[in-house]
Amino acid sequence: MKYLRNQDVLHELLISFVIGIVCMVITYPFVGGYAFLFLFLALVLVGIHYYFSIKRYEQIAQLSLSLDKVLHGSAIRIDEQYEGELSILSDEISKMVIKLNEQTELLQKDKVRLTNAIADIFHQMRTPLTSINLSLTVLNDDHLSNEKALYYRRDIKKQLEKLQWLIETLLKMSKIDAKTAIFHRQEILVKDILTKAMEPFAIPMELKEQKCILNCSDEKMFVDDQWTMEAFSNLIKNAMEHTPDGGMIQLNVSENPLYTEVIVQDNGEGIPEEDIPYMFERFYKGKNAKPESVGIGLAFARMIITAQNGTISVKNHPDGGACFTVRFYKQII
Repeated sequence: MKYLRNQDVLHELLISFVIGIVCMVITYPFVGGYAFLFLFLALVLVGIHYYFSIKRYEQIAQLSLSLDKVLHGSAIRIDEQYEGELSILSDEISKMVIKLNEQTELLQKDKVRLTNAIADIFHQMRTPLTSINLSLTVLNDDHLSNEKALYYRRDIKKQLEKLQWLIETLLKMSKIDAKTAIFHRQEILVKDILTKAMEPFAIPMELKEQKCILNCSDEKMFVDDQWTMEAFSNLIKNAMEHTPDGGMIQLNVSENPLYTEVIVQDNGEGIPEEDIPYMFERFYKGKNAKPESVGIGLAFARMIITAQNGTISVKNHPDGGACFTVRFYKQII
């Protein structure tokens, strides 16, 4: 009887009953008592129609209940098999539920990843902030010599520069993650980008008596010059930090019909084999990482390169040292 409260079912019954009475009244003068037989047959047909309507509404109610469970967070699958239009509706709802479950799992993974990233960022920022706080405490000592005061001021400046670089890099990485970073790609000479990328390290390399050799002619690549220069700056910085005093860094450029390749090679200690698969992960520090390393330079470089139809890989060179290979593929027309 609960289905009689459904307005659609009630309207169908009333209309069918009225049509049956009207037909009986119209046909009674012609068929006499057989008119009641027609009414009986009409009522049988109405009953059959009512039965199948109930079955249909039960199926719809089951679908509605399943959707309600999904909306309340239950991960279920709709496996009921119906016929006709209900079968199509059930199939589409089942696809939607599967997709929602997949998106829920992805969101949960993103939530865990975001939580870990925030914890890593906090840890990376806490180190320079602690150093700054300690230096400021020492500077408050009235008996501190001028030489010591100058040392701590320089340390504060160094830590502030590290913080600034960390924040700016993380902001740029978040833009690439959100796909809001704008890359103005154009055909550029590789030597122009690499020369600019090497400039900030000229003095540090000179102090360490390191050489940076650029083997390049007129190769070109289709990239954004500023973003790409920043990527190579991180690779050169990484090579410089892992190259001993008096060592050498080589930038070898080549080009073919498919891609332009840049190899950044140093003659340092190389990379432990167990660290190679994780070198481009954010905040990952290998066994040979420097104490001041943050662990995002290589990850940032990879993000810039892959965002411009490029690839980057790393391996140890047979003669010693790490060897980073960057390839920018030709523009597809």
